[in-house]
Amino acid sequence: MTAAPTARITAVQEDIVRLRLDDAQNGRLVKNEVIYIVPARAPDQRLKAEVLRVESDEADAQVFESTGGVGLGDRVEQSGRLLSVKLGPGLLGRVYDGLQNPLEALAVGHGVFLPRGVEAPGLDPAVKWSFTATRRSGDKVRGGDAIGTVPEGPITHKIMVPFDLDDTFEITWIRDGAVTVDEPVARLKAASGAEREIRLAQDWPVREPLPRRIIRAGFSQRRFPDSPMITKQRIVDVFFPIAQGGAACIPGPFGAGKTVLLNLIARHSDVDVVVLVACGERAGEVVETITEFPRLKDPRTGGSLMDRTVIICNTSSMPVASREASIYTGIAIGEYYRQMGLRTLVIADSTSRWAQAMRETSGRLEEIPGEEAFPAYLDSSIKSVYERAGVVETNDGSVGALTIIGSVSPAGGNFEEPVTQSTLAAVTCFLGLSYDRAYKRFYPAIDPLLSWSRYRGQLAAWTAKNLAPDWTERVDAMTALLQRGDEVARMEQVTGEEGISLEDFVAAEAARFLDMVFLQQDAFDDIDQAAPIERQQAMFDRVHHLATRRYAFADKEAARQHFTKLAGLFKNLNYAAPGSGDEARLIADLEALDKSAP
Repeated sequence: MTAAPTARITAVQEDIVRLRLDDAQNGRLVKNEVIYIVPARAPDQRLKAEVLRVESDEADAQVFESTGGVGLGDRVEQSGRLLSVKLGPGLLGRVYDGLQNPLEALAVGHGVFLPRGVEAPGLDPAVKWSFTATRRSGDKVRGGDAIGTVPEGPITHKIMVPFDLDDTFEITWIRDGAVTVDEPVARLKAASGAEREIRLAQDWPVREPLPRRIIRAGFSQRRFPDSPMITKQRIVDVFFPIAQGGAACIPGPFGAGKTVLLNLIARHSDVDVVVLVACGERAGEVVETITEFPRLKDPRTGGSLMDRTVIICNTSSMPVASREASIYTGIAIGEYYRQMGLRTLVIADSTSRWAQAMRETSGRLEEIPGEEAFPAYLDSSIKSVYERAGVVETNDGSVGALTIIGSVSPAGGNFEEPVTQSTLAAVTCFLGLSYDRAYKRFYPAIDPLLSWSRYRGQLAAWTAKNLAPDWTERVDAMTALLQRGDEVARMEQVTGEEGISLEDFVAAEAARFLDMVFLQQDAFDDIDQAAPIERQQAMFDRVHHLATRRYAFADKEAARQHFTKLAGLFKNLNYAAPGSGDEARLIADLEALDKSAP
């Protein structure tokens, strides 16, 4: 469906165009509105763009395609709607670009090499879904209320009243049955007499937080994050926990293992829906993710991991403008599933490429640059992304959570650069990857002396109730041991082993033991790659005892040999299946070795 042209192109600079209204008296330009450019040289093409800046009857817009062939005077069609995502059943298991075009459908319709100006509906309009109404005619509903459900893979998908309605409506008609996403299933009537049809799918502008209006109206409420998102990665869950509904970042240099760590978190975290946003990553990594996830077994359901995953990919070779939009698209989808009372995880890899896209666009708009030529509003843009995470009590009383984890790729591993610093000011958990640990093959390469999580204290009540009353204090003691071990190791580099006391040497050996057997985890072992929280608790209790008990070694060599034997047994214990004979034997050997120590 096309609209009559209402504006013309007056300037073109790479993927930024300037346009002017034909009728300034009756026309209107709106920021973030979607427009379509019809090149005179290719009148069968419609190039999608988004208005970035409005000045009277003129506007600057970023084009989501190559602007080759676009010339002065080319026609512009206004859509009258903001850049939006289509929300409804059928999102799970799909691979989209940053504008919610399903890549598989585009490839089927247009081949592997896509022509300009092609689009595909975000939700398949031909698929029928079995809708079961949970409300009846005459019921009163408000924005965000569920009126029915459809089964979607491993979840029950709630069909909700559009989130932009902040008044009370009466259902005048509703039906069950097999319907497509575009067929009406209910009709609402306002007190004023205005009517509105409800379909399985609805549109939502990606740059506006989805629950903002219904929270402001009091239909839903934000809640304080009070439980952890269990990732089954020991160093994360014990030392640097991430709350359900929290915000975390994983900065690190090239080759530090960000992608493997993010994939492990996506696979094993206790969440219902995962949204992966590959933003500006190399095409090889994106292709690997797309091909690997359908083959991976979901440890929660036993089916394919892709059944509860949405992938949004914009590689470094795709247009810069759509790369910038991809993160907002992913977060809007995550907010939608959170509003159903589900736990959702959005992983953005990498926000550095997203910030670089903003830098390129800002430069072409000739805006005043900030540090390292990033836009002056970089800090507020990053905060506006992470603040959309959170826990929400929905209209029906169910509680949903949206957790956001963003990776950062600072050049040369420099954590002082603007994107990393702005991200650290926006998140509550920082998992800093170290090149030195990656070089030593200490994976995951999270530096325990550099990383931090303010959720550790925030979740103290949960850990005291579910793990141990003194859990937080013991974790703090282990953190202090790691710091002391690092100090002793630095001293030893200067003075040599003979220059440190036996007590300090034992502390350093205990810290090294903790690092080797607990902080490190084998991502390619079926047992060790994912440790349930109960196993982590038992292991931590055992490690804490062995690392903090008093020893009376005769010399440093005796201490070294003892901790070397402990580390070897404990490493094997990490690979032993829970409840197996190997596990029982190794535990018995550890206890015997502990009793034999002076």
